[in-house]
Amino acid sequence: MSPLVPVFGIVGALLGAVLIGYLGSAGSVLAWGIPVFALCGVFAYLVQWLMFVHAWTNRTESLYDLTGSITYVVMIVAAVVLSANYSPQALFIAGLIIVWAGRLGPFLYRRIKSAGEDRRFRQIKQNFGLFLMTWTLQGTWVFITASCALAAITSRSAGAVDAYFLAGGLMWLVGFAIEVVADRQKSAFRSAPANQDHFITTGLWAWSRHPNYFGEIILWLGIAVIAYPGLVGLQIYTLISPLFVVLLLTAISGVRMLETRGDKRWGDDPEYQAYKQRTPVLVMWPPKG
Repeated sequence: MSPLVPVFGIVGALLGAVLIGYLGSAGSVLAWGIPVFALCGVFAYLVQWLMFVHAWTNRTESLYDLTGSITYVVMIVAAVVLSANYSPQALFIAGLIIVWAGRLGPFLYRRIKSAGEDRRFRQIKQNFGLFLMTWTLQGTWVFITASCALAAITSRSAGAVDAYFLAGGLMWLVGFAIEVVADRQKSAFRSAPANQDHFITTGLWAWSRHPNYFGEIILWLGIAVIAYPGLVGLQIYTLISPLFVVLLLTAISGVRMLETRGDKRWGDDPEYQAYKQRTPVLVMWPPKG
């Protein structure tokens, strides 16, 4: 691999964040003469790079996912406090994201500790440039994913408790419930010694091969719906957030990686092929047959 790959990756990630920072800052209130939205982006990278120092020193990825969740909380709390926006919309959005991050981060951390490692990082954590790139990419992922929420909280226009507020809240609740139930079902399945070399096909996993990711997409769509009325001017483009989540979970990591891994592991298993034939890859739907 070319040594320039990490450089291009880091520069590309930062340029993407700068673009989102420009769009989200267009209608943002200021703190110390700087748009609060932009400051939140700076905080995202500071958290990542500070944790990278520990991770590189110890050659460990154990805190990677947990750091992602912590970064969400840091940004959201900073957005509310620095913008002094304590409207029902801002506090509701902040609360939903903190609840989601507070559940997912520790869940992923415990899973990594139980497994002993995150296989994605076996080679990456031995290369300074690649390892730094992954932490920088996570900063961009967090910032863009939360961008419409941050834009609404830091906006000069406060959103109201209206139909968007209620509809988005319901969507978030449904998505969150699906994600939590799916994660618990898979954890329970994996905890049984007899299932160590098998794939799950029961519960929500009979309706989707990746119901946890489907739930995550739905909950971020809900956040975008709640945020929409409070967006001003160019901030409307931060609604790319849920589309970014879809792209990330289906084409970059998530579904794509797990489907490839599953095909390598069980591709010759007739039961696995039958499961794939009758079960949607992402969107939950009653199984065929």
